[in-house]
Amino acid sequence: ALIMCDDMGYSDISCYGGEISTPNLDRLAKNGLRFNQFYNAARCCPTRASLLTGLYPHECGVGRMVYHNDGPGYLGYLNDKCMTIAEVLKQTGYHTMMVGKWHVGHSKGQWPTDRGFDRFYGIHKHVDSYFTVLKGCTVYLDDKEVIPVTKEPPNVLRPDKEWYTTDVFTDYALKFLEQAAPGKQPFFLYLAYNAPHWPIEAPEENIAKFRGKYLKGWDKLREEKLERMKQLGIVKKDTELSPSENPKWDSLSKSDKRELDFRRAIYAAQIDRMDENIGRLLRRLRELGIIDNTLILFLSDNGCSAEKGMFGFNYGRYNIANYPQWRKLGGGSVSQGRAWANASNTPFRLYKKWIHEGGIATPLIAHWPRVIKSKGKLTHQVSHVIDIMVTCCEVAKAVYPKTFKGRSIRALRGKSLLPILQGKQRQGHEAIYWEHERHAGVRQGRWKLVSKDAEQHWELYDMENDRTEIRDLASAFPQRLEQMKAMWTAWARQINVLPWPKDRRQEKK
Repeated sequence: ALIMCDDMGYSDISCYGGEISTPNLDRLAKNGLRFNQFYNAARCCPTRASLLTGLYPHECGVGRMVYHNDGPGYLGYLNDKCMTIAEVLKQTGYHTMMVGKWHVGHSKGQWPTDRGFDRFYGIHKHVDSYFTVLKGCTVYLDDKEVIPVTKEPPNVLRPDKEWYTTDVFTDYALKFLEQAAPGKQPFFLYLAYNAPHWPIEAPEENIAKFRGKYLKGWDKLREEKLERMKQLGIVKKDTELSPSENPKWDSLSKSDKRELDFRRAIYAAQIDRMDENIGRLLRRLRELGIIDNTLILFLSDNGCSAEKGMFGFNYGRYNIANYPQWRKLGGGSVSQGRAWANASNTPFRLYKKWIHEGGIATPLIAHWPRVIKSKGKLTHQVSHVIDIMVTCCEVAKAVYPKTFKGRSIRALRGKSLLPILQGKQRQGHEAIYWEHERHAGVRQGRWKLVSKDAEQHWELYDMENDRTEIRDLASAFPQRLEQMKAMWTAWARQINVLPWPKDRRQEKK
């Protein structure tokens, strides 16, 4: 079972030092393994493409978002030179199911049911609301649209309950599991929540748990989180907080503090609700007697989002007083904003879309009691989302072919996580690479070369001593800088990053 959340910060959940209590994820961590140097591809579509295929995003056609076709690396959908985990595992007799946000190709022929999934319930593109279904976000069951645009989506499986994406996605995951005859046939479930991506919308009972808890502000929150992260071993004891762009909390008015506390409370409530639903899935696996022999992986598709502005979408326009009017608007109505996102990504720099640690570092929790014996431990081995496909193949004893349906398939880029799960030191990647909207990077051992614009300035950091990217060593190690730049350029030419496509850095999803 592969569980992915959307736009969640590295240190939001409690088993990574976060202030948001996530008892079900904590339970997975306590009985499993946490990775503290696991990386995604910086944004939703590229990460999902890499996750599913074991390739870098540009190799499978999703170097950016899915709304434009800008050439081989930027088709906006999974190409025919890759296979998904579902396509590979299906050849080995697995029942394959997906629920939630697909976002790697929304035209007919590019859907989950076209790419190896026996069952699908969810949305092909972005998910722009939790309580309603907006234009472009209609809901499909397998390959049939079942909920068109509506303000009142029917909750088919639980008619007595309000339709809320996190709940409904879990409902269908449980239904698919029941139909899959677990224990008789092996299964692969990919559950892709849209939480906690904006718009911030959550049930009242979850929001109520957090209101008032953020009146202490983001400065204090970042300090407290960093201290907990040190105690948990997530980061080293001498880790320093990255510089903050935020206004000092104490400089804000009481009114602003109340409004900002409310926004963060809704964001936290989305994660709280997601954790409750993960608990529902875990209970079902336990009831079926298969939880000990089911590999469960949980991660986020990118770092927390800074959209839009310091205090978020429509700050001042949508507030506590008119909350009943905007609580279900969806779209770009309300977000938590850059200041709180900075706290979500504690202690790292920057956010979703960037290749600095705040954009690409994700929690990864692995739970598999039959295999993982070092329960509750951390691994510091550097890994990447391209490793998930290889891991699934090895665990399922599935062969990744050289050809599929008469066409050549690209060789996998990832390395299996199985040795790490077994408590071994694996032979790691020679290097790991990134590019998204000309934000770029390469990690080689302890060294990380990173840029906000690959055509201009590059920075060099020692990840063993400076994970928060405070001390740029580019001028101190010019030879290493040039060597790693050359590595990145060679990689970029090989996998369709270059030549650069049309600049579309204003895309919002």
